[in-house]
Amino acid sequence: MSVLVLELRQGDIMVLNGAPIRFRTKSRIELTAKARFMFGKQILRPDEVNTPAKQIYFALQTAYIGTTEERESALLRARELIEQFKQATTSPLAREILDRALECAKADDCYEALKLSRRIMRHEAAVLGSCQ
Repeated sequence: MSVLVLELRQGDIMVLNGAPIRFRTKSRIELTAKARFMFGKQILRPDEVNTPAKQIYFALQTAYIGTTEERESALLRARELIEQFKQATTSPLAREILDRALECAKADDCYEALKLSRRIMRHEAAVLGSCQ
């Protein structure tokens, strides 16, 4: 069995199996079983969702760490948002990354899907930044 050791700072938030946890002190924890978790800057708050790529990330985030009831609808929403983004972009690489992200999410590898969608967020920021 593999063990994952995480060191978190005071005030950090971690979502573990759908439950938010705020750390009151600097902590070191060990996860000894498979768990769905995100922490720190990985977590996108609802008030930060202000672009199409962030909408995709948020839907995938919910599919990953949301409650069992939220996961299925979040995955459907992510699929819709990915299709909309693919239709709007001219980048073949962005389309390929989004296809891979959706395949990962369908295979219940949402953590990998989130990593791929962060690439799309960076791509979007670069494109929008160059247009301003």
